Amino acid sequence: MATRKRSSTRSRASGTRRSSSKTTKQGKAKVANPVDRQTVKSRAPRTATGKRADPARLAAAQAEAQDFLRERTEEGHRAAGRVPPSQREVPRTSGATRKVDDDLRDLVQPVTEDEKFLRSGTDRRGARDFTRTDTWRVMRIMGEFIEGFDHLSGIERGVSVFGSARTAPDDPQYLAAQETARLLAEAGFTIITGAGPGIMEAANKGAKEGGGISIGCNIELPFEQGANPFVDTLVNFRYFFVRKTMFVKYSNAFVIFPGGFGTLDETFEALTLIQTGKLYQFPVILFGRHYWAGLIRWLQSRVVVERKISPGDMDLIMVTDDPAEAAHAIIESYNATNGVK
Repeated sequence: MATRKRSSTRSRASGTRRSSSKTTKQGKAKVANPVDRQTVKSRAPRTATGKRADPARLAAAQAEAQDFLRERTEEGHRAAGRVPPSQREVPRTSGATRKVDDDLRDLVQPVTEDEKFLRSGTDRRGARDFTRTDTWRVMRIMGEFIEGFDHLSGIERGVSVFGSARTAPDDPQYLAAQETARLLAEAGFTIITGAGPGIMEAANKGAKEGGGISIGCNIELPFEQGANPFVDTLVNFRYFFVRKTMFVKYSNAFVIFPGGFGTLDETFEALTLIQTGKLYQFPVILFGRHYWAGLIRWLQSRVVVERKISPGDMDLIMVTDDPAEAAHAIIESYNATNGVK
C-alpha cells in the first residue's frame, strides 16, 4: 500500500512538473518583460512639480501653457492701456495675423505653420496634395528668409532686446529696457524686438526716443499677439527658426531682461553659437541681477562643477542692473570688433 502511495505521489509530482514546464514555455512566448505592471507604473516619470507625467497630464499642461501665454501677452497690452487684440471689434490686419493661404492650412483645427512643419507623417486626412508637402513648405521657408533679409539687410549695427510680454510700463524693468534702448539708439544702434508688449514695447519705445530705428519681428501664434505701437518696421514670420536667424544675423549683442521660456531660448542659443565659434565678440547681457541670480548659481554649482561646461564659459555672460553699463559694454565691443577708436 505504501509503495502504491509513493508511486502515485511521484506520478502527481511528475505531472505537475510537466504541466509547469509547459506553462513556462508558453509563458515565455507571451511575456517578454517579467517586470510587474504595477512596478512599471510606479516608475513613471514625474513633472517638475511632482505630478505623474502621463499623456493626459502633458496634454493638459500644454493647453494650460498656451492659455497662460495668451493671458500674459494680453496683460501686457492692458497694462499699457490698450485693448488686447482678441477683444477688439475689428481685429488688426498688421502683425502676425495676416491670412495664411488655405492650401497650407490644416482644416481640422487652427494651427500655426510651425506646428504643421514639425508634425511627423502625412496629412491625417490622407491628402497628398503637393501644397501640403514638406517640399512645398521648403519653398515657403525660403521665401520667408528672403523677405526677412530684404527688410533687414540695411541694418549695419543692431541690438536685440528680449524679455517678458507681461511687464507693465510702471515696472522698473520696463523703464530700464526703455532707457537702455534709448542710449543705444543715440549711439546709432537699431533696436530689434519680438514686436509684442512688455519689455519688447519698452525697447521699441526707447529706440524712438533716442532717434533710432525700431524693428519688430512678429511671430504667428495660435492667437493674435498684436504689435506694439512703437515699431517702425514690422516683419511677420510664420517659422520660429527663421525669425531667430534674423535676431542673430542682424544683431551685434543681445540684452536679456527677465522673461520666460522664449527669453531663455534666445539666451542659450546665443551662448551656444559663441561657445561653438559661430559668433565672435557678441555680448550677451542678463539685465536684473536678482532675477538671474538663481540661474547663475545653478550654472556655477552644478553645470560647471560636473564639467558640462568649462569655467570660462561663465565669462561669456554679463550681468548688470545699469542701463548705461549695458550700453557701454555693447558700444565698446562693437568698436573693438570694427576697429573704431
